[in-house]
Amino acid sequence: MRELSLNVMDVAQNSVRAEAALVRITVEESDKKDLLSIVIEDNGKGMTEEQVAQVTDPFFTTRTTRKVGLGVPLFKMSAEQTGGSFEIESEVGKGTKTSARYVKSHVDMTPLGDINSTVEILIRCNPDIDFVFIRSTDSGSLTLDTRELREVLEGVPLDTPDVLEWIHSYLEEQTQLLYGGAK
Repeated sequence: MRELSLNVMDVAQNSVRAEAALVRITVEESDKKDLLSIVIEDNGKGMTEEQVAQVTDPFFTTRTTRKVGLGVPLFKMSAEQTGGSFEIESEVGKGTKTSARYVKSHVDMTPLGDINSTVEILIRCNPDIDFVFIRSTDSGSLTLDTRELREVLEGVPLDTPDVLEWIHSYLEEQTQLLYGGAK
């Protein structure tokens, strides 16, 4: 994939298909550590040890609509090609945690892409699922937690246009603060 944010979308959609009620996406970018870390955690169905062992095989998928599952294998490859690492932890009935660590300065580093738009799309398309998005840099962090939004909104759906516009503006403003107005 051309952007890591598309890998995040794919793995988060796996969480949705696994009937997760909560998906946590954590992105840590550190120039000091020469690191980009992406962690996607959910409280969905989880996987057996056998499924975890097979999930990085592109010819393994739990989908019935196609016989190939490239999302996780490509995510793994993108991390490892930078000298980073990839790990999946899962427990049936508890959920799954997917972690990818990248060496930012590596020549094969895939751009993160528009991670904010990815999160916005996930919320828009899955308004009944809660998402926690944490993005941190060497200069600070931002957090968007849809559970907190639901409390404030008192029943207004997350996919309401005004709510989606607020989410967009919040993420854009907070990201500009993280990067000193550069992104």
